[in-house]
Amino acid sequence: MPRSVNNVASKKRKKKILKSTKGFFGRRKNVWTVAKNALEKALLYSYVHRKIKKRNMRSLWIQRINAAVNEHDISYSKFINLIHKNKVKLNRKVLADMAMNDPKSFNEILKSIK
Repeated sequence: MPRSVNNVASKKRKKKILKSTKGFFGRRKNVWTVAKNALEKALLYSYVHRKIKKRNMRSLWIQRINAAVNEHDISYSKFINLIHKNKVKLNRKVLADMAMNDPKSFNEILKSIK
């Protein structure tokens, strides 16, 4: 009995990988084994960097809040402590946005918690 190979499925699988690696540099875009490894690594990086992006954004919000609060001679840690003690339900993302785009309302929040 002759050997059975599923060419249709394997070609489809290879085509899918090579389509995903379109735009990669050199052989990483058109040589099957290199492209397969490059795509695996790229997908791993994208997974990890989605997590890192969240960390970076939180860090940016903290820096923005800190800059806005330092203008009023109060440290970031004291500000956050006052926010929690007064049970203000605003997260860092919202506070940073207010500090950047709406300083008047941010100042009102600052006055209300002092």
